[in-house]
Amino acid sequence: MKVTSTPNAPAAIGPYSQAISAGGFLFTSGQVALMPGTGEIAGATIEEQAHRCCQNLKAVLEANGLGFEDVVKTTCFLADMGDFAAFNAVYAEYFTGKPARSCVAVKTLPKNLLCEIEVIAALK
Repeated sequence: MKVTSTPNAPAAIGPYSQAISAGGFLFTSGQVALMPGTGEIAGATIEEQAHRCCQNLKAVLEANGLGFEDVVKTTCFLADMGDFAAFNAVYAEYFTGKPARSCVAVKTLPKNLLCEIEVIAALK
C-alpha cells in the first residue's frame, strides 16, 4: 500500500490519509471544502464548496498521476438533499466520464460543511 500526502489538498484532520493506493486502485478519503495549507472553509454556498471539494480531489488524483477520467466510483455526502440539483451541476463539470456514484444526505459533515466527496480511481 502507498499513502498519498500532497500539500495541494487539505491535510488530514484526523488519523487517516488523503488517499491509499492498493490493488490497482486509489481510494481517497472524503474531500471537503477546506483550503489547502490554511484549513479555512472555502465558500458559503453549495456551489462554492462543491468546486473546492473537486479541486481538492483533483490535487490528490494528480499526486498519483491520475485525473477525473480515471475515477470509477464516487460517493457524495450532502448536508441537505435540497442542494442536490446545484451540487450535480458542479459535479458534472468535473466528472464528465460519469463514474458510478452514490449520493446520500447525512445529518452533519465536519465543520458543518455542505458536501463531501470521496472517489475510487483506477491506477495507470
